[in-house]
Amino acid sequence: MAGSANTASEEIGASFTEAWDGGTLTLRFEGAWITRRLGRTDRALRGLDLAEVRQAIFDLSGLERLDTTGAWLIARTRMALESAGAEVAVEGSDPARDALLSAVRHEPAPPEEKRGNVLVLQVARLGEATIAAGGNAKDLLGFLGHTVIVFARVLTHPARLRLTATIYHMQKTGLDALPIVGLLSFLIGVVMAYQGADQLQRFGAEIFTVNLVGIAVLRELGILLTAIIVAGRSGSAFTAQIGTMKVNEEVDALRTIGLDPMEVLVLPRILALVLVLPLLTFYADIMGLIGGALMAALALDITVVQFIERLRVAVTVDTFFVGLVKAPVFAFIIAMVGCFEGLQVTSSAESVGIRTTRSVVEAIFLVIVLDALFSIFFSFIGV
Repeated sequence: MAGSANTASEEIGASFTEAWDGGTLTLRFEGAWITRRLGRTDRALRGLDLAEVRQAIFDLSGLERLDTTGAWLIARTRMALESAGAEVAVEGSDPARDALLSAVRHEPAPPEEKRGNVLVLQVARLGEATIAAGGNAKDLLGFLGHTVIVFARVLTHPARLRLTATIYHMQKTGLDALPIVGLLSFLIGVVMAYQGADQLQRFGAEIFTVNLVGIAVLRELGILLTAIIVAGRSGSAFTAQIGTMKVNEEVDALRTIGLDPMEVLVLPRILALVLVLPLLTFYADIMGLIGGALMAALALDITVVQFIERLRVAVTVDTFFVGLVKAPVFAFIIAMVGCFEGLQVTSSAESVGIRTTRSVVEAIFLVIVLDALFSIFFSFIGV
């Protein structure tokens, strides 16, 4: 076949010729290689015998027009030759055609990595997750130190405090949260009274339902439930708000004009939540006790007056303050985690969602861990 040449496609507009010289195949592409003119040309290209080709030359100097479909047919032929072990060179092209041919070229997917032992893989994943968690904890600890420094700086220069922003966030995190906090606390009080009465009736100790509801709500459930609601509601909002500002480059703009994002964005949110959460906790305690009193009246015929009298005996001031003293600490942790994750957002909307989810999970986890530590501490000191 050395030196021979034949026309592989007679279709007007899009054609190619093949010429052999030993193991070298020269393909000369001519005419307008556009979608409506490539029907028979495609079939002719598929019919080429490429088994004996050791080297190929693509001559594109005769092309008049080239669109995506035509470029794909040329690129497909080239990939078929390369897969068969042939070396391919392109002549007579230009930068525009090279860019189009490169854009339509689909490289074969890399071979799938062999899976190792399932147990080893799980241990490796656990190790990676542990390292990532350790790095995140270190960053969060550093953010805590930065926050404390900013608080100290504002205390020495009170004029730097943004009072309007603080009051705004107090309304959003406190006043606007009253309906959901009140409803859930009321229902928890109802459930506690009902379940407690159901169990204590077996021992003829229904009156101690008041003790159960009072101590559980005031010491643990009131503050814990409120903190979890606030973490899901306000903590996530902090992350989403600051994260969206990061995506829109508003945080960078603040730094450009000489403002500290910690003072403008973080401090008002943390201070607002620290001031509001104790009030929300008190409100949740009252609503929980009202729910317990209502269920006690309906299920046990314990009047409201009897409930209050028994509550005075069962609950001391220490019991009330044990729950209330946790509120500022939980508020600080929730707001700090929410702001920290917001500032970690990268320039994508997906990152906002990921960081918002992480802020809620981390805040609730830390609240529960701190609540357990508080319980151990109060038990150790006998409160």
